[in-house]
Amino acid sequence: MKIIRGDEVKVIAGNNRGKTGKVLRVINAKNKVVVEGISLVKKHQKPNQANQQGGIIEKEAPIHVSNVMLVCPGCEKAVRISRKRTDDGKAERVCKSCNKAV
Repeated sequence: MKIIRGDEVKVIAGNNRGKTGKVLRVINAKNKVVVEGISLVKKHQKPNQANQQGGIIEKEAPIHVSNVMLVCPGCEKAVRISRKRTDDGKAERVCKSCNKAV
């Protein structure tokens, strides 16, 4: 997957189209990502040691990675990215529009 934890992404499909947020978690087995403040769902939670009160909480639900695009820090747009090898043999992610390393 080309998106990793900590990336800034923009949602391109679904109810949250146009919103941006930071990737909190990547679920490689299901090709999904959890984005901060996006796809919020309400969950009924019983009281426990951590949450004495219980009640209804809001949390982020995972969304499919095909519904998000990486926001390039160089050109400030949602862009496609590719992988290129550097001179020392390491792979880096490169913005397809401005050709800068992400």
